[in-house]
Amino acid sequence: MSTYIVTGGTGFLGRNVLPLLLERDADAEIHVLVRSASVGRLDRLARTIDGGDRIHALVGDLTAPGLGVDNPPAADHVLHLGAIYDLTAGEDQAATNVDGTRSVIALAQELGATLHHVSSIAVAGNHRGTFGETDFDLGQGFPTPYHRTKFEAERLVREADGLRWRVYRPSAVVGNSVTGEMDKIDGPYYLFPSLKTLGRLPRALPVAVPDLGATNVVPVDYVAAAIVELMHQPERDGQAFHLVNPRPQPVREIYAALAEASGAPRPVADLPGGLAKPLLSPLPVRSLEGGRRAVLERAGIPPVLLDNVTLPTEFVNEDTRKALHGTGIDVPAFAEYAPALWSYWRRNLDPGRKKETRSGSDLGGRVIVITGGSSGIGRYSAIAAAAKGATVLLLARRSEELDAVVTEIRDAGGSAYGYTCDITDTESVDQTVKAILDEHDHVDMLVNNAGRSIRRGLYYSTDRLHDFERTMAVNYFGAVRMVLALLPQMRERGFGHIVNISTAGVQARTPRFSAYVASKAALDGFTDVAAAETLSDGITFTTIHMPLVETPMIAPTGKYNVGPITSPEKAAAMVVRALTDRPKRIDVPSGTLGELGHVFAPGVKDRVMHQFYRAYPDSPAAKGESPAAPAQPPTTSPETATTTSRPRPHRSSPVGKVARRLARLVPGTHW
Repeated sequence: MSTYIVTGGTGFLGRNVLPLLLERDADAEIHVLVRSASVGRLDRLARTIDGGDRIHALVGDLTAPGLGVDNPPAADHVLHLGAIYDLTAGEDQAATNVDGTRSVIALAQELGATLHHVSSIAVAGNHRGTFGETDFDLGQGFPTPYHRTKFEAERLVREADGLRWRVYRPSAVVGNSVTGEMDKIDGPYYLFPSLKTLGRLPRALPVAVPDLGATNVVPVDYVAAAIVELMHQPERDGQAFHLVNPRPQPVREIYAALAEASGAPRPVADLPGGLAKPLLSPLPVRSLEGGRRAVLERAGIPPVLLDNVTLPTEFVNEDTRKALHGTGIDVPAFAEYAPALWSYWRRNLDPGRKKETRSGSDLGGRVIVITGGSSGIGRYSAIAAAAKGATVLLLARRSEELDAVVTEIRDAGGSAYGYTCDITDTESVDQTVKAILDEHDHVDMLVNNAGRSIRRGLYYSTDRLHDFERTMAVNYFGAVRMVLALLPQMRERGFGHIVNISTAGVQARTPRFSAYVASKAALDGFTDVAAAETLSDGITFTTIHMPLVETPMIAPTGKYNVGPITSPEKAAAMVVRALTDRPKRIDVPSGTLGELGHVFAPGVKDRVMHQFYRAYPDSPAAKGESPAAPAQPPTTSPETATTTSRPRPHRSSPVGKVARRLARLVPGTHW
């Protein structure tokens, strides 16, 4: 029986390696280094693997001193997969790629274990010519921080005193050669949207491809199988293995295979590579280089990718081929598995596909965060979205009520997870979002539903500035805090949709709701600006101007609530519509009418609203009185209003189909 410690076990390569390790050794015990927030993610992965009960979480952090592990288990092998594999990453990756490797080396030395270090062909940097498996420092330069940090990490391994080591250097790793599975947009995948665009052209159209040189890609299943096999072969310590395609792959060959898979025009001739140089290499004139970068970024292609799309180096892997001879582990021809890569990308990773409205208002596969998910609109929206196939992640402060909603959804066959979070606290939000992304990889949509409402006239608010501060803390700053926390990963994936629950009171400027309306109006303004800035990144927004909804939030004002009250089920239907159809905004007739009055007859509207204000006074609770007490001049009021009055039953709006159709003549208005 062997015992393994594995870093990066929940990453893409790690998820392919772990099943093979368990299959190779029926008695193996595997301890996977994970942050505490990722323990659940590892547990879910283990449940999908035969023998997964032999996978154990080793709580720590690759970037922490000593890996953050006080008493590591005894181990025969330490497999170091954890690293940043990203040409676009900056100098900050050294904390993981270099310092993390230093800590892993110390752990292997302490345990007397063999270190299996997954490096990269990037260690060759810009070396021209052949690069063998015994080569390392040939005076090469490093075009990116990624190249340099991989070199420095491998050097630490090679120079460590008394360490038994083996090094594995894969080339660019793409998806599984059978299923096409890939976990993110990286490397050649940045070029796939351009291929999709070319696929709209007639296939018979002759295309000439610039002679750019060659690259080197290998599928993840080959890399995983080769690593596990080479780990277990005797007398291989002190060797490095090139897990590469033994023959350099011309760019034209890669394009031809993907063109066949995507339906794009096939290449029929070569063009001189110099014609593409203005796009492939940084330009000496700053203005021209800025233009080049703008063109590439608009196409979704990181400039650094094209700077390194071809390799000046030819990697020799004779030792690896000899070691794997007779095992059946070999690199398939790219043309054989390009259709699988394309098909998986088109179904799962294509940003354009994620922007498409799904048929039948389906939310299948969407990961949706809903704040204020323990009750009211949040609860009913989560139930409705889960019924449409979404995985709903509910945020709320009250853990018991949150757990009850999660259980209710799961009992009905839906997918739901609860996270206790205070959206008014930056640290709480940061920790929660980090946990969500560790456990679910990404978030497709956010529903900013959590809110605080106060119905109190200005004359009873002169000594209650905290009413305004608290509503802003939840309704505006809390929502913005969630948007800012999730925005980077949405931009990286090229898709995101954010639904902000506002109020029809913003349009009507309803009296006695100055704190509430102001906070929601601030959110509306933020949303309009954000939507304009993020549109080209595939991130869209819907604002729902909700009417009064029969929820616990309006209960304190009881009979003083004026106007039609909507059921939470209908409110949830509005939220689901915002998620599936993604209109700019969803309004109700009363809100639209108030907005039109504000634009076309503001003086008349003020007089109407003043009469409204006089006709419906503050509730006793808003005045600081108990419901039964006589009216008194305004004094210090309780922190929150309470009453036993129940909201009035739902009354459907008298506006019929004709009025709804007329409303659609107003640009951007959806009832």
